[in-house]
Amino acid sequence: MANSASGDSVVDRIVRIIEAFPEGSTSLQLSELADTARLPLTTAHRLVRQLADHGLLELASGGNVRLGLRLWELVNRNSPTLALRQAALPFMEDIQQVLNQNVNLAVLDGWEALFVERLSRRGSVANRARVAGRMPVHISSAGLALMANQPRGRLADYLTQFSDPAGKVTADVVRRLLAETAQQGYAQLAGVVDPDTWGIAVPVMDGKRRTVAALGVVVPLAEMRLQALVPALQTAARGIGRQLGEQRKV
Repeated sequence: MANSASGDSVVDRIVRIIEAFPEGSTSLQLSELADTARLPLTTAHRLVRQLADHGLLELASGGNVRLGLRLWELVNRNSPTLALRQAALPFMEDIQQVLNQNVNLAVLDGWEALFVERLSRRGSVANRARVAGRMPVHISSAGLALMANQPRGRLADYLTQFSDPAGKVTADVVRRLLAETAQQGYAQLAGVVDPDTWGIAVPVMDGKRRTVAALGVVVPLAEMRLQALVPALQTAARGIGRQLGEQRKV
């Protein structure tokens, strides 16, 4: 792949263009897109036109650039989390029917929890977890449930490299939280992201006892029912694991 004068490849530039769209926005001015992607305007325009020819982007009037429907189609059709989401949704719906609150599903990507599904209803408490959104492991119950059940080597690497940009949490605190999570079989964080909410999450394991996801809920702090919630989540997580096993047999 040909490199530019700056040494970056065409793939590098295309990735920066797609990554330039901020969360919650599907449209940018071409000039803003070029600035964010750190590209000359002429280069950005040329690459955008080529991507638009394949339906990955759309050129609109007034110099606006939008994410294309084909990009959404390809991502959803071939997503590595598609089987996981299909297995989890019926169980997530059952939990939401009982709680009338937020239910989410996350996987571990690096040192972050990446949320791949979320169910919410009008009147639910605030929930910062959004589909395709990320949270650092140490501020997310889903992140703690995922990391606490990783192989020792990966867990050690995480703790060695841990840093909190806000400077409020130390590696020792995170080590204690992870140890408690592993011992209890679930993670809980009260009032960390939002002061009035409580996050609870459990690991989802496949047939080889590998943690492949975390199933969690976000509920009002004042209505916390830990003794009822945890068994329900653990039962659902086992069901998701069994369903994943059945999918692989087909």
